[in-house]
Amino acid sequence: MAKQESEAVRLAALKLIDDAMGARRQLEAANQGLLLEIADRKQSESALRESDAHFRAVMESANDAVITTDSDGIIEDWNPAAQRMFGYSKKEATGQPVTMLVPEQLRSRHLEAFERRRGGASSSPLNTRTEWEGRRKDGSEFPVELSLSEWSTPAGRHFTGVVHDITARKQTEAEKARLEAQYRQAQKMESIGRLAGGVAHDFNNMLAIISGYADLVMMKLDPAGPLYADLQEVTKAARRSAELVRQLLAFARKQAIKPRILDINETVRNMLKLVERLLGEDIDLVWKPGENLWPLKMDPTQIDQILANLSANARDAIAGTGKVTIESSNAVLDDVYCGTHPGSVPGRYVLLAMSDDGCGMDADTQAKVFEPFFTTKAQGRGTGLGLATVYGIVKQNLGFIDFSSEPGQGTTFHVYLPAYESAGAADAVPPVSIESVMGWETVLLVEDEATLLELGKRTLERLGYRVLATTSPSRAIELLRDYSGDIHLLLTDVVMPEMSGRTLQQRVDDLRPGLKCLFTSAYSADVIADRGVINGEVHFLQKPYTWQGLAEKVREVLGASEQ
Repeated sequence: MAKQESEAVRLAALKLIDDAMGARRQLEAANQGLLLEIADRKQSESALRESDAHFRAVMESANDAVITTDSDGIIEDWNPAAQRMFGYSKKEATGQPVTMLVPEQLRSRHLEAFERRRGGASSSPLNTRTEWEGRRKDGSEFPVELSLSEWSTPAGRHFTGVVHDITARKQTEAEKARLEAQYRQAQKMESIGRLAGGVAHDFNNMLAIISGYADLVMMKLDPAGPLYADLQEVTKAARRSAELVRQLLAFARKQAIKPRILDINETVRNMLKLVERLLGEDIDLVWKPGENLWPLKMDPTQIDQILANLSANARDAIAGTGKVTIESSNAVLDDVYCGTHPGSVPGRYVLLAMSDDGCGMDADTQAKVFEPFFTTKAQGRGTGLGLATVYGIVKQNLGFIDFSSEPGQGTTFHVYLPAYESAGAADAVPPVSIESVMGWETVLLVEDEATLLELGKRTLERLGYRVLATTSPSRAIELLRDYSGDIHLLLTDVVMPEMSGRTLQQRVDDLRPGLKCLFTSAYSADVIADRGVINGEVHFLQKPYTWQGLAEKVREVLGASEQ
């Protein structure tokens, strides 16, 4: 019995020991878990501190403003870039409504958007990018791009905005848009110029036929007769029409010119009396010549055209009394200036400026000011070719023109003409001395327009010349080969379908070296010489021409030979 009791006590003791050991193991396990939890918490706290330090470093070094607000739009955090951008210190900004960074006229919209966001479902976090206007501490406004994100903590919802100043980008976009608009305008003007040149070419041919045949008939009539006077009116109308076409050619930059070295002050001074008459007695003319101006090389009649057309434009802009000022000066244009003025090239220029105190121009008028046939005058009072002519002349001479104008404040046109760099003795073309308009030589006439060919043949024969005429350049070469007598002059059109007049002249020169040549055209003088300028080695006669003009030019080329 005692033995059994002793065994029971031993088993109970063992159980107690086993329970104690289990409790100890559980306690050790609990302690271990607590230690791990403490370690994890410390690690998490360390990571959080590191993350916060990293975020703070990013905030401090960011070039863009980083602003954090609570759900009511009150600023909680503010980095140094925000201080630089908006002008408020962190102390001044913290606790203030974020709407203080928005112009007053936009604050209501900002608040409405914020309220809509705050009242929305928190399950759809905000992440947007928009453009706004910012407002600095000094009240100045500037464009910004705002990237906004939303996040939450146990304390509530928060918003973080990254604000980027896009002033430079907006300026670049505006400048790009301005340059693109100017480029499109330049393209339009070039297209209109080509169209105008083509129309002028065809119209000039028709005028040549009208005036030429009228001249032929007049040569047979008594100048005292009534029919002669009627034909004179026809030729006068044809010449006025030819002047209109000449302005179209100037705009299209296809006008034949004879440049020489000139002093712009002297050229302007010679035009002042005419300009005064154009302006009228009610408008004062002030001339301010510059000193020591560089010389130009251009046709002086083109300076006259520029002055006449600008003067007429100024006169029409002034109601009643007023003042027009003409000035000249030297100008050196650099890359910076030319970068903002399409069409200009760096270099030395002579500037001719004309200012008036007239009505000025609005934006719509300024956009069309150089377009041919555009006019603000009443119907029948203007052709709309004045400023277009100026534009064409300036471009033909490798210059450029701009203007400044405000409604009610007048207008100033600036004409920049390239200075002549190799100035020497003036190369003015001496006046032609003609002893007689009659001739006897043989002329090979090539004109692809059959009606003009017949007119030219009859006119030359009337003047005493023997004429070999053809509409085909290849046929002209055959005539040269087959004709056994002397041929003294090749008179050829410039633009022909089969080959150009210049190519024909070169082919002819191989067959008969030294054969004199006279080019004529109703259009593209620049086919003969670069940029439409007729040089001293090429003889050119612009259509339409009178029989007197043809006779004088032929004798100039051939020389006044004895008959």
